[in-house]
Amino acid sequence: MPVPLISIAEARRLVRDAVGPLAAEPVGIDDALDRVLAQDVTAVGDVPPFPCSAMDGYAVIAGPAGRRLTVVGESRAGTPAASSLADGEAIRISTGAAIPAGATAVIPQEDVTNNGGESVKTRAAISRGDHIRGAGEDMRAREIVLAAGTILNPVALGAAVAAGVSSVSAARRPRVSVLCTGDELRAPGEPLRPGEIHNSNAPMLTGLATHAGAVAAPAQRLADDRDATERGIAAALEQSDVVILSGGVSVGPHDHVKPALAALGVQELFWGVALQPGKPTWFGVMPNGPLVFGLPGNPVSAVVTFSLFVSLALAWLQGTAPRRPPRPDALLGTDVRRNPRREQAVRVRLNVQDDATVLAIPNGAQGSHILSSLLDADALAMIPAGEGQLPAGTTVTLEALAG
Repeated sequence: MPVPLISIAEARRLVRDAVGPLAAEPVGIDDALDRVLAQDVTAVGDVPPFPCSAMDGYAVIAGPAGRRLTVVGESRAGTPAASSLADGEAIRISTGAAIPAGATAVIPQEDVTNNGGESVKTRAAISRGDHIRGAGEDMRAREIVLAAGTILNPVALGAAVAAGVSSVSAARRPRVSVLCTGDELRAPGEPLRPGEIHNSNAPMLTGLATHAGAVAAPAQRLADDRDATERGIAAALEQSDVVILSGGVSVGPHDHVKPALAALGVQELFWGVALQPGKPTWFGVMPNGPLVFGLPGNPVSAVVTFSLFVSLALAWLQGTAPRRPPRPDALLGTDVRRNPRREQAVRVRLNVQDDATVLAIPNGAQGSHILSSLLDADALAMIPAGEGQLPAGTTVTLEALAG
């Protein structure tokens, strides 16, 4: 009897309901790249902390062109001027240096004539506040600079340091174990005997997990043997927040994953999604333990189901939003034959036309074994189930490709 299939949306809901956020931990700024904030970062003080110059030039009192001003000192970055400024005077100033007391503007050095360093003559009028960065112009003390859930890219790290912090509270990175099943799998570069293939899913899935913020151990291969499968899964369950199995989740005589998971007490939440490619996707949970995903063994199916399900779980575990596609939708660039019973995830390139229309163009042959269809693909175009063809020009929803 065929296994009833659930929708992609229902499968995602079941994954979402099973995910709880991981605990937070303090992380130094130097180690925080790509981590997810568990708490807001607030500014310790105003940034900049004092009025400072936006230009190399002279701190002056605002006024008209043609004035001759006596140079009475210098304000450098990190070394403020020792004296205040009076009418008829100027203080040489560097970009970022503190504005001397009494000064109301900065005139750029290219707008003055320097008379041997002792005096300058202004060649342009200068208004109050010109070329001065006000205290707190970038950040105000105690305001939120980075919100919880933010992924700390290099610019965010710079903002955190500018805000005055040296460490942040970040979600613990999920620990992921990848298990690839199959006697036919061989290591990269290993000579192949008849019927064997190289294990491309191993580096792909560990790489995708790493790019999603996880700590992924080197992938392990499980032989098509019930005892070996059960032992391998048991070891992974002990040391992981998420276990990803590739292959072995169907009902063939050498597919041992489902009975092994049942024997180990992993609760099945769904098996079978109305999706092409990726129908035999399995998901379950160990009570008070890790999440377990059983992904199809075909490499495209593995990447598609990782993108649609696993990447979401890894984001939610870290307290951040799942990755979004480059845009929410596009116009289908060619006719696509529909699957009567399953929604299709078509690997597409996004082409922007002269009128700014964005076309989703299928990226080559779409078989679940055609790994090259993922190369240079920009997104997944979701083709609703139905009869016949979905015609070119139809608006289709886009989903993000992991990685």
